[in-house]
Amino acid sequence: MKVYQRTVSKSVSVTGVGLHSGKKITLCLKPMPSDSGICFVRSDSKNPKTLMANALTVGVTENNTSIGSGESTIQTVEHLLSVLYALGIDNVLCEIDGPEVPIMDGSGASFLYLLRQAGVRNLEKEKKLILIRKKVLVRHQDKWASIEPHDGFSIESSISFDHPVIGDQKFKFDFSSSSFIDKIVRARTFGLLRDVDSLRDKGLVKGGSLKNAIVLDDFKVLNSEGLRFKDEFIRHKILDTIGDLSLLGFPIAGSVKSHKAGHYLNNQLCREVLSNKENYEIVNVSELKSIDENIYDIDGFALPSLA
Repeated sequence: MKVYQRTVSKSVSVTGVGLHSGKKITLCLKPMPSDSGICFVRSDSKNPKTLMANALTVGVTENNTSIGSGESTIQTVEHLLSVLYALGIDNVLCEIDGPEVPIMDGSGASFLYLLRQAGVRNLEKEKKLILIRKKVLVRHQDKWASIEPHDGFSIESSISFDHPVIGDQKFKFDFSSSSFIDKIVRARTFGLLRDVDSLRDKGLVKGGSLKNAIVLDDFKVLNSEGLRFKDEFIRHKILDTIGDLSLLGFPIAGSVKSHKAGHYLNNQLCREVLSNKENYEIVNVSELKSIDENIYDIDGFALPSLA
């Protein structure tokens, strides 16, 4: 079985607000050749610098994942990266005229619609995987994340919040493009109303609203439309995790497990994997006969309802 690298069929753009900056930002996705990777560039910079999206370029991880530093910094890349990963897109230039990827509705659904508009095409070179060879575990206080050898890509994650709507949630996700679209892409980011002032004092969530996040007071969800899933919170954590772990640079053959993990631990897990070449191997998909040949099947993929 050969699975080929992918890019977008044509350039496409979208404009939205930045969750943390509050600025109006336009994102343009452009085709790239094989082995280019996922690249970002700030078109508003005086000296534009193209950044390869990988775990070692990650900077700040507070309430988002950012890459680069200084005027080249690009925040909140995780939702876009998650959708690119889900559609098997290995090579694309993400051109942005502001400091972060626009948040859109707080999920990955708007990027899915955008990529449907752009189209996805195969390139001439075979897709490679990062095959996990040894278990890797990282911890921070009562939070942890691990990855270990597995034939496919799966994530089993749990969260625990002292809140009557969230509480304890757990989700097991076996990756495929179709299951991501069905179960994960619509799950939105979330936050507590009581935290807003302290986050804004740190220069965060200036663009946050009920249009781009689930907001909760001490007792209930404030969004008039309610939740898209009863367990939308843990599903969004899975969305974040896929985006963060895509920064390993290749599709993953491994089993991920985590408890109360966020962007920081996800990045630490990536860095720990990459710190020792005994932990992983880069292989062509065709070398792994156990990989389902339909895992990246997106022919005629259906767009989800946002109801």
